[in-house]
Amino acid sequence: MLRSEGRILTTHSGSLPRPAPLTAMFIKKSRGEAVEEAAFNAAIEESTQRVVRLQLEAGIDIGNNGEQARESFFTYVQHRMSGFGGRSERPLMRDLVEYPSFTAMRRADFAREMVDLMHSPKAVGEVQYQNRAALEAECASTLKIAREQPRRFAEMFMTAPSAGIIASAMLNDHYPDYEHYVSAVGEALRVEYEYIVAQGFILQLDCPDLAMERHTSYADRPLDEFLKYVELNIATTNRALTRIAADRVRMHVCWGNYEAPHDLDVPLDAILPLLYEARVGALVLEAANPRHQHEYRCFKRARLPHNVSLVTGVIDTKTNYVEHPEVIADRLERAADAIGDPTRVLAGTDCGFETTAGLGEVAEEVVWAKMRAMRDGADLASRRLFS
Repeated sequence: MLRSEGRILTTHSGSLPRPAPLTAMFIKKSRGEAVEEAAFNAAIEESTQRVVRLQLEAGIDIGNNGEQARESFFTYVQHRMSGFGGRSERPLMRDLVEYPSFTAMRRADFAREMVDLMHSPKAVGEVQYQNRAALEAECASTLKIAREQPRRFAEMFMTAPSAGIIASAMLNDHYPDYEHYVSAVGEALRVEYEYIVAQGFILQLDCPDLAMERHTSYADRPLDEFLKYVELNIATTNRALTRIAADRVRMHVCWGNYEAPHDLDVPLDAILPLLYEARVGALVLEAANPRHQHEYRCFKRARLPHNVSLVTGVIDTKTNYVEHPEVIADRLERAADAIGDPTRVLAGTDCGFETTAGLGEVAEEVVWAKMRAMRDGADLASRRLFS
């Protein structure tokens, strides 16, 4: 995994905007409606070509396929694994419950057409990885498209969900308890994790379970119970990564990629020592939004392990403000000071820009303006940190 040797490298958290026609097809498929497969596959390829090109033009060093081939960051596994069916009833994030006037104000946004993550399929049978065809096609297509570009990424990553977010959001109606369920999901995901790394990608694990679930499924339970849940999920992840070198894996942790008060978010201080137990070479963390941008100080209190890098969020994925390059540079410099080593700091986004088809808080043109600003801010910080 690359470090920022001599200049701050830029990356992002995975999902990028999908064009409206592709989004419409994903929504139809999620409802069980028929879609013309040739047109669907052509739309995915064309959209992937576009987001790869735009990342490179914006100066992204470590890029991906924007998750264009997936309906969302985690429910796509139902097409690759056995055992899922029916409908989950996911609890609403507690900060939305606590502010009904805010929820009412955003009613139109919540009602727009999208792939529904709050009512995803649930486990109704044995969960096993059965169909590698989509995984193989996604990896092969991404590599081919990247090779065809006049520019090259310094490195590429591919996302995959944690067992914890699947077991928490795709509810259990088969296994005797959560521990057995998450263990089975982790074992199934091992297939995807190992294949992604074998194709030369950095594996990014998307783990909102390690933070967001505190104010979702654990909103009415003591903090200690939530921390035990985090420990269990990290141990499950570590078992799934047994045959993968830690420096080929980075772990994205977030508090939920939605605009809301977020005043019930678990503090990073509470979970950071547990995150350090994960067998990964980098953490990808929110640090740009108003609720979490102060938490660079946590790394002075709990030192980042010497073999781990930090992809620090310098771009907020929930607002259409385009961050000034000086603001981005300041955020990077603070992170470097807290860690004590600028080579282990990379610039990133707080989360993805369209984590499920149809749900994006930021206009597409603004997404790319933010990416360009991140490159400019990283260049400013590089001149100051490496001069």
